[in-house]
Amino acid sequence: MHVAHLSLTDFRSYASVELGLEPGVTAFVGPNGQGKTNLVEALGYVATQSSHRVATDAPLVRQGASRAIVRCAVHRDDRRALVELEINPGRANRARLNRSPVSRPRDVIGLLRTVLFAPEDLSLAKGDPSERRRFLDDLLVARTPRFAGVRADYDRVLKQRSALLRTAAQARRGSRSARRAEGDSGFAAAGAGDVTSTLEVWDAHLARHGAELLRARLDLVEALRPLVAGAYAALAPTSAPASLAYRSTLSTGGDTAEEETPGETGSSDAQTLSTDLGKTLEERLRERLLEMRSAELERGVTLVGPHRDDLILGLGDLPARGYASHGESWSFALALRLAAYDLLRADGGDPVLILDDVFAELDSQRRRRLAEIVAPAEQVLITAAVPDDVPPELAGARFDVAEGRVTRVR
Repeated sequence: MHVAHLSLTDFRSYASVELGLEPGVTAFVGPNGQGKTNLVEALGYVATQSSHRVATDAPLVRQGASRAIVRCAVHRDDRRALVELEINPGRANRARLNRSPVSRPRDVIGLLRTVLFAPEDLSLAKGDPSERRRFLDDLLVARTPRFAGVRADYDRVLKQRSALLRTAAQARRGSRSARRAEGDSGFAAAGAGDVTSTLEVWDAHLARHGAELLRARLDLVEALRPLVAGAYAALAPTSAPASLAYRSTLSTGGDTAEEETPGETGSSDAQTLSTDLGKTLEERLRERLLEMRSAELERGVTLVGPHRDDLILGLGDLPARGYASHGESWSFALALRLAAYDLLRADGGDPVLILDDVFAELDSQRRRRLAEIVAPAEQVLITAAVPDDVPPELAGARFDVAEGRVTRVR
């Protein structure tokens, strides 16, 4: 798989740009703030319909414009597809495939597959659980695009259920204030029965969609575990071995925010979550939601489900978060991306590798090892502030980026 052409209209800093690309290595070189990352961000957006830099679409549209358009010609084997995305902040985005509209933008997910390395990846090792959940879910969608719908359905149900819990919590606090004011021990919140029955309906929906997402994540972690260990060993051969474990609210009582403790990263909930008394994950989620209902009504939040789970990264007998050095954290983040690349390759076809200003963050040893690992990929796109940041192992085509212009110089 490779990108043959990229066209941008009113995307980020570009009013208009047309780029012809080819297999092999291509480097975009120029000072910071000139628009290098905007180019590769656009390709990442075509692949995932999200940005690795911002949480919403609004910053992707050039100031003063009402929409942005990204067109991408993708070659895979002997087939060619033209994907077009129209980004409309505050309104529904639109998509076209080979110039014909599709019913939903997510229907074009999977036509371009990318693995993007960026400075923000350090948060995979050092950041909040949400960063690692996103890594897993984005990889799920890249491998099996229908999970975009599963994730959207889960998020929709979670939003509705959480809104109901917030309303119920406010009503409870109001009823307690009223009891204190009126001295009436029999005072009850109006509509409490309706809240309970409505919660039961949302519980069923959340458990159904959550179980499907959870099962897919558990299977994914099992597939990633040996690949991450191998990639980390290649990048940091003198470090302790890397490991992965999935921690679910089904086994933590509804909260995964507590600190990891040494030794708990050596096993995964994948070994226990699906074999407890023959119960399905959906049944277990519904039971746990019922067990946590009182606490949820008190706090006004949904405490159980994949949205509160975490991927635990281990180095030897210690969790990486809080114990890994800066270099070890970088190696772990890179190992996760390399494992994702290997997994997508095994599914069929090299994804496009994007390395956004990564080499400047690495010492010479890690820079050389990473370059040697990615060099055989069908297409590698690199951004760098200066030519010397591009390792000699990755010599290839080069574009200079400055003052809004993208010029091929090699």
